[in-house]
Amino acid sequence: MTDMPDLAGFVEDCRLIRRTAPVIHNITNYVAMSMSANALLAIGASPLMSSESSEIEDISRISSALVINIGCLEERQKEAMKIAARVASISGKPWVLDPAGAGASRFRTDTARELAEMYRPSVIRGNASEIMALDGLDVASRGVDSAHGSKAALEAATHVAREFRTVVSVSGETDYITDGQKLIGICNGNAMMPVVTAMGCTASAITAAFASVDGNFLRAAAFAMALMGVAGEKAAAISPGPGSLAMNFTDALYGLEPEEAAELIRYE
Repeated sequence: MTDMPDLAGFVEDCRLIRRTAPVIHNITNYVAMSMSANALLAIGASPLMSSESSEIEDISRISSALVINIGCLEERQKEAMKIAARVASISGKPWVLDPAGAGASRFRTDTARELAEMYRPSVIRGNASEIMALDGLDVASRGVDSAHGSKAALEAATHVAREFRTVVSVSGETDYITDGQKLIGICNGNAMMPVVTAMGCTASAITAAFASVDGNFLRAAAFAMALMGVAGEKAAAISPGPGSLAMNFTDALYGLEPEEAAELIRYE
């Protein structure tokens, strides 16, 4: 199944992030800000959080990549998202769309599709239910929690990737990444990770960091999910519950050497 790229590229990208400290602009939900920022810092990137429309263009000029996460969507925030996505699109900077909670309401689903149609994200990263909702399927949404396994969303992911000419990254027990033609399955991770809030949002932030140093967005998205999974496994091994996992996950991201992480990546 897999078209997993050479893992030497993973090591190189990890080192590039640490060496260049790319600024990652996040328009994200309130729940995710702290964890996403800490994770970006742990891998060597520089997080910047802002959803104020009046400063978006200035911030975009100093940013290397953009994350738009619709988890706590408001009309005011939506306008900032559109400005940021437009500037990223015009300037050729990579941006990641996280359609958090798509399918839970028409407002969320329509906003995610509008952003994807108008400004073509480099990567769309979400759980299975969110990706299926973007494909127009009537899914039984549970808010930001997926009601479906990642494998159930493979057909929808392919359709969405082709429709919006982008890379789609579906998180789950196995993470699937596709550009509508090639498919990569990443098998790392731990069952406790979905119990930690903002873990998916953090995956989107890390995806943007990899996209900022690697113009092959299929590869960048796969490398991001691989690093998330390996760090999650390392953290879970010393965590009795989700509270300690969140802390140990950040520490694992910080302490993992790229070569060590590459040796632990599993894919199908």
